[in-house]
Amino acid sequence: MEKLTQEEQVDLHEEKKQPGQMNRRTFLTYLGSGAAALAAASAGLGSLTDKVQAATADHLFGFKTNRVSGYFNPIDPTDRDELVLPSGFKYDVIAAYGDVINEAGDTFGYNNDFTVFFPINGSNEEGLLWVNHEYTNPLWVEGEAVNGKLTNAQIEKLLYNQGGSILKVYRDQNGVWKMDPTSVYGRRVTGLTPFTLTGPAAGTPSVNGATSVQGTFANCSGGMTLWNTLLSCEENFERTASDAGLDDTHYGWVIEVDPFDANWQVRKHTALGRFNHENTAMGLSKDGRVVVYMGDDKRDACVYKFISNGKYDPAAGRNNSRLLEDGTLYVANMKKGAWVAMTIEAVRAAAEKASNKDELLAKFKTQGDVVVHAHDAAMLLGGTPTDRPEDVEISPFDNTLFIAHTNNDSHGNIHGHITRFFEENSDLGAMNFDFEIFAAGGRQSGFSAPDNLTFDASGNLWTVTDISSSSLNSGVFKSFKNNGMFVIPTTGPSTGEALQFASGPVESELTGPWFTPDERTLFLAVQHPGENTEDPSNPTSMWPHRPGDNQPRPAVVAITGFRLS
Repeated sequence: MEKLTQEEQVDLHEEKKQPGQMNRRTFLTYLGSGAAALAAASAGLGSLTDKVQAATADHLFGFKTNRVSGYFNPIDPTDRDELVLPSGFKYDVIAAYGDVINEAGDTFGYNNDFTVFFPINGSNEEGLLWVNHEYTNPLWVEGEAVNGKLTNAQIEKLLYNQGGSILKVYRDQNGVWKMDPTSVYGRRVTGLTPFTLTGPAAGTPSVNGATSVQGTFANCSGGMTLWNTLLSCEENFERTASDAGLDDTHYGWVIEVDPFDANWQVRKHTALGRFNHENTAMGLSKDGRVVVYMGDDKRDACVYKFISNGKYDPAAGRNNSRLLEDGTLYVANMKKGAWVAMTIEAVRAAAEKASNKDELLAKFKTQGDVVVHAHDAAMLLGGTPTDRPEDVEISPFDNTLFIAHTNNDSHGNIHGHITRFFEENSDLGAMNFDFEIFAAGGRQSGFSAPDNLTFDASGNLWTVTDISSSSLNSGVFKSFKNNGMFVIPTTGPSTGEALQFASGPVESELTGPWFTPDERTLFLAVQHPGENTEDPSNPTSMWPHRPGDNQPRPAVVAITGFRLS
């Protein structure tokens, strides 16, 4: 951050005393002139109000705070079997695989990914933490299949250890973050939990008539809604569905959960499309409709957005969930800079012109067929195949869209890049957009394979990396060492320059970064440490190095040490 003048330091001091009253001068200084100009030009920023904050669900800070993130001495890449942080920072392990999370004896699942924190009574030190569980490792969980088949007991373990965990968490008097296993809020949502289907595919032949389905799994990332529920995304669901003998049309959806109410029926929203979902980013169009952006995390797959037909009503609370049942799914055509509506009429019209017309017309008869076979419909309509679009985030400062394209080695995009979309008139409901490559992975930037993204209140983009365990510390990936976490300014003279904040343990990736609203705590998941272990008596990692452990354990941590500038 640039050195402040004496007058600016006075403004900053006054803001610290009255953190809800940041003045415009301090805001502009804190973000830098580049961010201020962009925000003022594209968002019509005249005063710092909640109206702009409502543009995105995933960032609670809005423009109310002069917070703490981004002030650290960057670390160097390392291959240590540890979660390495800058000087002055520490982490607390909140929960690791197998830990008991409630009095019923439920246990924390495997390979934790996305995290989202829900404050209790506005607290920054007490709340509910949802954590995704993406997949299992048979070496440590269900055991290897015999003759290609799992036993019923193995299938139960496979399904139970995916889905999500809800933890009651708090920061104690010594500043240590802990889980409360006696809380009534602690519960699991798993591959065994009953779900309701909503939207155009529910009850149709495209899902074999189902209106309710069993379970959720392959939960990668997700997002928060504007009405204080969570969305979790089913990504690489195919193998688990096959191993468990389940109908795969029931998976690959976006699910919704109310973390505070176990009696609220969990649901899968088919209107948002079925594909290999990474996450969601929710915001509002200028006319008040809900917009949800999504990426399909596989090679040569597309970027999507859903726009509700109805308008968001803050007074309706979680009844706004119905908005995710009725709307239009769009796919991005990046060559034209246009969002293409994925309606049954448009799909059938395109099918009429295809060489395999009869096959396509038989496949796409209803809107249910369109959302179930979303990728195929998108390709037919001219959606642009991209390089593994993973996390998507809406900038709360200017409504631009950041997309982590992790990589696509079949196209020579070895290290991936981060794309930035500019919606026409900064309206999330727009039908046209422009885009740029915001940052490219590689030796020149110090990071490779960007994955999950989040913003802080000073306009920085935080990203974690997803170099495959088999490639870490070898070949063209050698200089990056272990996977890490990086901070990239989005404006000012250091725009696009990555600074490393964390390095993960051996063969792990860091996932699911989420700040408390005051940005004094960063929640982070450490996924699959020691993933390449072949001999359980000789694991390649022993993180988190807890006394008595005989295996590496995925875990979710709370990072503290952030300070006011």
